[in-house]
Amino acid sequence: FLPEEMSSSALLSELKHRLGVLIDAAEPKLHGLSRDIWTCPELAYQETQAHGTLVDFFSQEPGWTVDPHFKLDTAFRAVWGPELGPGPVVNVGFLCEFDALPGLGHACGHNLIAEVGAAAALGLKAVLEELPDRSSLPVRVTVLGTPAEEDGGGKIDMLREGAFEGLDVVFMAHPSKEDALYLPCVAEHDVTIRYYGRASHASAYPWEGVNALDAAVLCYNSLSVLRQQLKPDWRVHGIIKNGGVKPNIIPDYTELEFYLRTPSRAELPVLKEKAERCFRSAAEATGCTVEVEFSKNRFDNMLRFWTLEQLYEQNGTALGMEFTTDEEVLKESGSTDFGNVTFAVPGIHPYFYIGANALVHTQEYTSAAGDARAQFYALRTAKALSMTALDLLMNPQLLQKIKEEFTEEKHKEEDKETRLSTQRT
Repeated sequence: FLPEEMSSSALLSELKHRLGVLIDAAEPKLHGLSRDIWTCPELAYQETQAHGTLVDFFSQEPGWTVDPHFKLDTAFRAVWGPELGPGPVVNVGFLCEFDALPGLGHACGHNLIAEVGAAAALGLKAVLEELPDRSSLPVRVTVLGTPAEEDGGGKIDMLREGAFEGLDVVFMAHPSKEDALYLPCVAEHDVTIRYYGRASHASAYPWEGVNALDAAVLCYNSLSVLRQQLKPDWRVHGIIKNGGVKPNIIPDYTELEFYLRTPSRAELPVLKEKAERCFRSAAEATGCTVEVEFSKNRFDNMLRFWTLEQLYEQNGTALGMEFTTDEEVLKESGSTDFGNVTFAVPGIHPYFYIGANALVHTQEYTSAAGDARAQFYALRTAKALSMTALDLLMNPQLLQKIKEEFTEEKHKEEDKETRLSTQRT
């Protein structure tokens, strides 16, 4: 349907229009995919049904080669296009998340993330198949199903296993209460602190006990005092998970869990050192022993790639998105394992409105993520992502520019890490 004599700009415009039509045509099955995931929320690394739903979805779509257990039990990879080799094949990646929150279900809308990733990939594949001469645009479309974003960091596990090697650029989008090109995603590391004391009767002979709860309280209070000396954009927050079993038994075991966050991964070791002194001093003061266990995966801050953001903004605006400029909203911060991905492959992680003003990680947002009204916004986001991918494929100089930005941003972060490490030494 595309005349070969069309100019490149006219061809790109027509491809974008056609892409939107193709995604809209797939709406019933895409909505069904999202609903199937939403109705059966599963926790990190346990997403067997959601994983199976997505694997079946791509296995039933013509042209996709599916690896159902790619690097992790509940991860997958679906690929369309030529094998990677010495030739100039551009490998475009779309990511699907699908784990849920304990007690809340899909209060972060990961069912919609999965749908957006699938829709964007299907749309891009379908429109590329309609090109008069596909060999003139050698493209590989890769979909990665990435579990355990809410707890553990499945993308970090997959990075460690080489799952992102060969990708030139990656796309995903996250539900929110507004359309935003970027929200600060900061570096974060989980830590569990366990104190071991000695039990005793709390009334008859308390002097025989070593109170692990005293250590936990001292630790908690020390961290609260430490906040006075922390930078304004550093965060320390946590809970006491185990505080004893009965008032008349001096607790011989307590456990706390804290999240430590800084805007840049370069600053995180500085905060960890300060916090660990609080953990260990509480044990010293009470006579307890302490075990400090940082989680296997550290979440990195997210690198920004301005060219990608500008392209996405242009495409989103053309589709009717109104990107927030509210400074208070743009200060909101969280953490995601997509940050680690941006240190390996350039990518974009915009946020999208789903038709409700509910806050993420609430029961109200769970309902909104499963509501049919979210469909229009999810598919609009998929179109914007896929159109941005088309911009890069049709204009190789843009992809080259993004790769240069990637190198520059990584060097900035590495220089910061070196400087702070030297200062600590």
